[in-house]
Amino acid sequence: MKKGVLLVNLGSPDSPEPKDVKKYLGEFLMDERVIDVPKWARTILVKGIILNTRPKTSAKAYKKIWWKEGSPLIVLSERLQKKLQTKSTIPISLAMRYGSMTILKGIQELVDQGVEKILLFPLYPQFAMATTETISVLVKEICTEHFPDLIIEEIKPFYNNQDYINVLSKSIKSSIDLDKIEHLLFSYHGIPERHIRKSDITKSHCKVDGTCCDTPSIAHEFCYSHQCKEVTKLVAKKLKLKNYSTSFQSRLGFDPWLQPYTDRTIERLGKSGIKSMAIVTPAFVSDCLETLEEIAMEGKEIFEEVGGHEFTTIPCLNDNNDWVNLISNWVDNWKDNGKCF
Repeated sequence: MKKGVLLVNLGSPDSPEPKDVKKYLGEFLMDERVIDVPKWARTILVKGIILNTRPKTSAKAYKKIWWKEGSPLIVLSERLQKKLQTKSTIPISLAMRYGSMTILKGIQELVDQGVEKILLFPLYPQFAMATTETISVLVKEICTEHFPDLIIEEIKPFYNNQDYINVLSKSIKSSIDLDKIEHLLFSYHGIPERHIRKSDITKSHCKVDGTCCDTPSIAHEFCYSHQCKEVTKLVAKKLKLKNYSTSFQSRLGFDPWLQPYTDRTIERLGKSGIKSMAIVTPAFVSDCLETLEEIAMEGKEIFEEVGGHEFTTIPCLNDNNDWVNLISNWVDNWKDNGKCF
């Protein structure tokens, strides 16, 4: 049975122009696992309000970070896929959850090469409704409709895999002088607190109260908050960090999202007298709008406005050779039960 691998990342507009950004945001925000309210309410919110105002603002942000080759997230994901393909004898395809590089196209590319079993590889270290779950659900729907005989196996979130932690730690260490940075901030993409409760398979463990993430539970298998904090803890132990913390960036609407918020944390650190800080974003494996504009530009501006001097953004793993080698090893170790590590 011929195998293949499908890498899936978030996606991007086709261009930084408002019309393309609007189209992309429409698909992204109408996903019921991103804005998880009844469809009528989601439609009013997204099509009636957000898409009438946000595309122009987002387009300006995209223009700040857009490369000659295209969207940084797309370009970096393609570089990763190409490097992986040189190390593997089985076909490796790339798709995006949203945008024109569809999952249907990615699967079709593999099927056209005779692939009968696919390892689905969401490019996210942690589980979340709005990332790994929405990818899994869509892949199942597509296969049911178009490829009923195709076998899909999925790699599990690798947030606590020691080899991943080693690669991430090495990347951080090579990017900054840990002895000269006063504080290292681990910033993860935020999600609404209700997503944490909805993902709790016990329906009783997750309280989002600052303690449940440290209390052992089977709920942690699907708890984004726990998995983010676990990455911070494991990297801090590996690098023997003393001054570090965790925060969550990007929020939408008025409902409570995971805290502390990154922008307020950066401001607080600067006001407290911290003059040099670095920030790493382990919820992403590829640099994108949220890392290149929101963190590297807006975050730096906030820090400097309150008295900070040195603000260093640590790149995502992107097509880092250690990261490429690790994924290649996981693919090579792919067993028939779907396990890779």
